[in-house]
Amino acid sequence: MSASSFDPLPAARRLAEAARTGAPCPPLRDDPGLGDIASAYAVQEAGIAAALDAGRVIVGRKIGLTARSVQAQLGVEQPDYGALLDDMAVDDGATIAAGCLLQPKVEAEIAFVLDRDLPSPGTTLGEAARAVAYALPAIEIVDSRIADWNISIVDTIADNASSGLFVLGGAPRRIDALDLRLCGMVLEQDGEGVSFGCGAACLGNPLVALAWLARTMARTSRPLRAGEVILSGALGAMTPMAPGAHYAAHINGLGSVRVRLEASA
Repeated sequence: MSASSFDPLPAARRLAEAARTGAPCPPLRDDPGLGDIASAYAVQEAGIAAALDAGRVIVGRKIGLTARSVQAQLGVEQPDYGALLDDMAVDDGATIAAGCLLQPKVEAEIAFVLDRDLPSPGTTLGEAARAVAYALPAIEIVDSRIADWNISIVDTIADNASSGLFVLGGAPRRIDALDLRLCGMVLEQDGEGVSFGCGAACLGNPLVALAWLARTMARTSRPLRAGEVILSGALGAMTPMAPGAHYAAHINGLGSVRVRLEASA
């Protein structure tokens, strides 16, 4: 099947049905025509288009696969990206309802909020840094509509980069006095550390990830815009999210952010 004849809608609908019913679907990677990254992004775009038609709004982007070890595991040499929609945002300290996610896992990240557009496919690290209004500590709750997290690069891209929900801390910080590479991170579950890392775990520097995303989105004619939230990538290993547990991410220089998953009924 040629790329031009590939129809992404059936795969996008399978993912949407999995999210609606709470029943994960088998991997997509063996679907006819869904054999490369370009077709996987076509499925992602079809799913996002359906979400926008239903009244949801894009509020930013997320970067995934920023750890070199994870890239090697999936056989790729660059990150991926997905869209953040308005109903994915969760307030700092809130409790997430049980059952609204399928297979949630939690990770700590640095989030950027932009105060200018980044329209150039040649965006430099300096230009990306100047576009940041402020940074926040963030918890991303990743999820997969694919059964048992049995994913390849094609599966996760098609599934909106395994997006779920995100939580931003409430104390914005300017980045001009921070060395983001050295911002240490501790992610706690019920007060016990379960993941540790620092900014350097994210492509060596979260700003490198932001510049990569800016160039990539400009090439797809969907440039990053002022006001958008960018989740720059995990600072440490993700951990399964346990019902009833409280999570707190502490990032040096940026503060803390918290969330809880409601106990199962």
